[in-house]
Amino acid sequence: MDTVTLHIEGMSCGHCVNAVNKALNGVEGAKVVSVQIGRAVVETAPDGPSVDRLVAAVDEAGYDATPTTA
Repeated sequence: MDTVTLHIEGMSCGHCVNAVNKALNGVEGAKVVSVQIGRAVVETAPDGPSVDRLVAAVDEAGYDATPTTA
C-alpha cells in the first residue's frame, strides 16, 4: 500500500470533514485512513488510483487539495 497525504484548503467544520471523507471513499481503490480539517491521509494499492484522481475527487467536492511530502 502507498500512503498519500493531502493538504486541503477550505475545510472549516465537521461537515467539511464528512464531505471530503465521502469524496475520497468514492474513489475506487482508495482506503481513507483519516480526514481532519486541513488534511487527509489515504492508502492506495500500487495499481490503485493516482494522486491526481484523489486530488480531483476532493476538488469536485469543493475543496482545494495538494499532495504533501509529510
